[in-house]
Amino acid sequence: MSGTRLHVVPLELAEANRLVAQWHRHHQPSQGHRFSLGVMDNDGNLHGAAIVGRPVARLAGSPRDVLEVVRLVTDGTKNACSILYAAAARAGLAMGYRRIQTYILDDEPGTTLTAAGWTCEGEAGGGQWKHTDGKARRTDQPTGLKSRWAKDLATRPDLTSAPKRTNDPQPDGLFGEAS
Repeated sequence: MSGTRLHVVPLELAEANRLVAQWHRHHQPSQGHRFSLGVMDNDGNLHGAAIVGRPVARLAGSPRDVLEVVRLVTDGTKNACSILYAAAARAGLAMGYRRIQTYILDDEPGTTLTAAGWTCEGEAGGGQWKHTDGKARRTDQPTGLKSRWAKDLATRPDLTSAPKRTNDPQPDGLFGEAS
């Protein structure tokens, strides 16, 4: 399998979640996504998937600015992880996002993230999240320390304080109309 040529393909969330259910060591399928990507060989076999969504942590930034790889799985095919991380960053850049991030367990080295051009920002998280609405806490995922990895994508202006769009009619003369 070392000579397998991989190609990035778009995936529906259900397709990506099937791979998560089959291959992920410590997480269940994702509830939602902004987009999902896969890596496929020339024979049409999927070897991995990345599910990219909004940041899970509330204070991670504007949903307009930041993406988060919330799940990434492969069958162990060489370079599949780094191909998916790099493709997720390229897609985020093309969509106008400013940053992409992910979290890995403290005992994972981050080799594939380094290969994809991401930077380790240090330890983050750990422990159980507190629910204030009475919902039961999830106990099916790791609660230890994690490392946050990120990649800056674009240098566009911060749009979080930009004026809101209005539905006001445009003055005559715009869009090629006769004055």
